[in-house]
Amino acid sequence: MNDNLRYALAAARLNTTDVAAALAVDPKTVSRWLHGRVPYPRHRWAVADLLHVDEAELWPEVAPRHQALADGIQAIYPHRWAIPQTVWRNLFGGARREIGILAYSALFLAEDRGILDTLTDRAKAGVTVRILLGDPEGQEVAARGVDEGIGAKVMAARVNNALTLYRSLRDVPSVEIRLHRTVLYNSIYRADRELLVNTHAYGTPAANAPVMHLSHTDDRGPAATYLSSMARIWNIAQPCPK
Repeated sequence: MNDNLRYALAAARLNTTDVAAALAVDPKTVSRWLHGRVPYPRHRWAVADLLHVDEAELWPEVAPRHQALADGIQAIYPHRWAIPQTVWRNLFGGARREIGILAYSALFLAEDRGILDTLTDRAKAGVTVRILLGDPEGQEVAARGVDEGIGAKVMAARVNNALTLYRSLRDVPSVEIRLHRTVLYNSIYRADRELLVNTHAYGTPAANAPVMHLSHTDDRGPAATYLSSMARIWNIAQPCPK
């Protein structure tokens, strides 16, 4: 399933019939693209033009591979939804020491059964899993809901939904969930020395904001700043009630 293409079509309010008509192809062909088949280059370029996005956002597997942008910066994704699902699974699945999640709700991860299974498996293998979510009763969660334009109550409900879905992890050894009352400028997802840093922007849902893929190379690199931030928030956060 090509989730990137599906999300981009939804954002553009287009369906398979619309794309088929614009490219003069059969709707079944577009459906195959949505189910994972990679189109010919001319069709990829046409779809990207139609959706006003870069080809690499829709089919990152065929995009040219580049060296790291700078020391410690591996990639920059234009939107969180543009990150291939394999990147998330490889990030957490490859952890050998520690996994960290810092967000207000991280509901998109909690709703992914495969990610939950991966976190469970890693924790049972001895990996420390630390999940930091916003306190649904705190004003910081409410303010973020207003910032995103969804409202304070909706954001609090998203956190509570995530906590319900993460419940299966609470009794797993090496897993701890805490609640924070911190203003976040980024959501951070960590696996050992690799981080995905989802920036926050006023009036923009986190799913639509850019994400940096960082590697912790040394204490002067960009990843060190975010690792330090996670550690400080973890130390002042409160354990999640059972």
